[in-house]
Amino acid sequence: MSSITVWFIRLAIMYFVLAIILGLHMSVAGPVYPWMPIHTHFNLLGWMSMMIYGVAYHILPRFSGRQLFSDKLAFWQLWLANIGLVGMALGWYLRSESGNSTVLLIFSLVETVSIVFFAVNMLATVKPAPAPPAPAKK
Repeated sequence: MSSITVWFIRLAIMYFVLAIILGLHMSVAGPVYPWMPIHTHFNLLGWMSMMIYGVAYHILPRFSGRQLFSDKLAFWQLWLANIGLVGMALGWYLRSESGNSTVLLIFSLVETVSIVFFAVNMLATVKPAPAPPAPAKK
């Protein structure tokens, strides 16, 4: 497996553990803001999306019979996805304390860019196979 694949899968598992810990905390404290949206984002963008990214980077090039369109784009997507998610968690907390959504908005945009990078990389990697040559006429 490529290092990008391995890092996405490792990080997915770490976010899953963090989401479970937050979920356990909420089971005692109740759905206390800001833990609910942080818990939700760690589950969906952390656990699920990071796992999907990792598996997609490993499997889809093989299924398409092509090289990954851009390793560099995958590298930047890995960083931006994680910076965006951790920043969003901080943003949810700051929003609950001050009512200011600026940090949440900035890191949501970073996360969005990472998702666009993934979409571009996958769409450029997974293309239909060329049509087989027509049989020769006799």
